[in-house]
Amino acid sequence: MMSRIAKIKRKTKETEIDCSLDLDGTGEYKVSTGIGFLNHMIEQLSKHSSIDISLKAKGDLHIDAHHTTEDIGYVIGKAISEALAERKGIKRFGNCYAPMDETLTRVVTDLSGRPFLVWKVFFTQTKLGDMDLELFKEFFQAFSQAIGANIHVENIYGVNNHHIIESCFKALAISLKNAIQVSEKLKNKVPSTKGRLINDGET
Repeated sequence: MMSRIAKIKRKTKETEIDCSLDLDGTGEYKVSTGIGFLNHMIEQLSKHSSIDISLKAKGDLHIDAHHTTEDIGYVIGKAISEALAERKGIKRFGNCYAPMDETLTRVVTDLSGRPFLVWKVFFTQTKLGDMDLELFKEFFQAFSQAIGANIHVENIYGVNNHHIIESCFKALAISLKNAIQVSEKLKNKVPSTKGRLINDGET
């Protein structure tokens, strides 16, 4: 099997991000975003998906964390999409129920090439430390667009906001781990009756 790796550098007036990853890794990570809690969430994504992720980001945090959070979601999604190439042989679909103490979250993923996010996650406060919790929807939205995936995220129940968002990332990680797995039965076949799963904006 060919190596499924990607490296992306993206620079705008708002953020500068370097990301490299290996879909067939062991969940090793080196993450620096300037936002402690976001570091923690991306580390969870790497560890539980078994995707090796090296990420360094600088953003306009003197304004707020919006641009940095959103652009990191985009860059990680884009890198995974590039590493998947034509998406031949992958299982395509993945799902996970992730509990964390009193919290339970479900994520279902389809690497269809057609980006769409369903976000049913509600918090009991607006911030977690210095992090605006609404920004995690922006992360998932940008990630969905860049990777070309239909992603449904639903927090079924939960009270602690840390647990709620962490369970979202863990469930995403495991659903991705399942979806990117290469099936021996499919091998070099694209898992679609259309014969293509490329994220190029076409339907």
